[in-house]
Amino acid sequence: MTSTLRNALARVDDPILDDDIVSLGLVGDVEVDGDTAHVPLALGAPHSPVETQITEDVRAVVREEGYEPVLSVEIDDTTPAGQMDGAPNVIAVSSGKGGVGKSTVSVNLATAMAERGANVGLFDADVYGPNIPRMLGVQDEPGRAEDDETIRPVESHGLKLMSIGFLVGDDDPVIWRGAMVNKVLTELLHDTKWGDLDYFVVDLPPGTGDVQLTLLQQIGVLGALAVTTPQDISLDNARKSVRMFDKHDTSVLGVVENMSGFVCDECGTRHDVFATGGGQRLADEFDHPLLAEIPLDPAIQQGCEVGEPVVSDGNSEPARAFRKLAERTMDQVGRERRRSHANGAVEIGQNQ
Repeated sequence: MTSTLRNALARVDDPILDDDIVSLGLVGDVEVDGDTAHVPLALGAPHSPVETQITEDVRAVVREEGYEPVLSVEIDDTTPAGQMDGAPNVIAVSSGKGGVGKSTVSVNLATAMAERGANVGLFDADVYGPNIPRMLGVQDEPGRAEDDETIRPVESHGLKLMSIGFLVGDDDPVIWRGAMVNKVLTELLHDTKWGDLDYFVVDLPPGTGDVQLTLLQQIGVLGALAVTTPQDISLDNARKSVRMFDKHDTSVLGVVENMSGFVCDECGTRHDVFATGGGQRLADEFDHPLLAEIPLDPAIQQGCEVGEPVVSDGNSEPARAFRKLAERTMDQVGRERRRSHANGAVEIGQNQ
């Protein structure tokens, strides 16, 4: 019975890895108990659209075969998230320069993931411009956890948030030297009681210096997003960011083009204020996907000012763009983890 059911599950395809889930080794040992079929699946990106569709397709096939499905997750991959039980999928949001809207992307990405049902942590590591608490309308400050030794993160918009901005006043400049910055970031990261998370979004400072390298060493980053605006001067710096991750064997999940274009409310005409096509050129140059083109829209700025991420704003164009970014980012996370598992499954099969 189990072999028949397993063969039937080969009807389910992985649309990103472009093969069926049985051939890819994404189905574990199937067990049938009466009318119930227990099916372990190698899935690593909770609430991603592609993995949600795969589970729905699996349930449909199992029911077509006359069983009630009970699905579980069993993934054995070599990504940072797969090397430690309960580790979240860590996503670093990076840019080679300031002023491209990296923190805005981080906030709306994390919020959109949480709105899809994921448990999400957001770490504001932008030392010299920690704006995320304001962008989320956070008035509270982190407190001590029950053990009195760790920090309890602030919760807002379904996120668990920690920011270096909690340590300094709103108008106080951060004038710490590099060693002090690294020490504070490390303590904030490891002394915070994050709890169980599916995704952990890290808003990196702009640039490719000591702070970024320290965080790459401290956190098992599964993948990074490179944020840019369309013009060449921004692309020049974004390239440095992409190369930084490549040198540290960190996957770049994709490129985000922010301030992509402005659509006039009066006439409906699109105006490319900062040139056009830059994000796609950067993505093509490094063979990474362009995950989203975020429009230049006053609603994004207004949402940041009042602490209401624009992604929560119904069906506006910016909200749709950020939701698409979150979905595609989650799908890329799943791609990395399932591909790693599948490659391992193939190697095991060849060695047997």
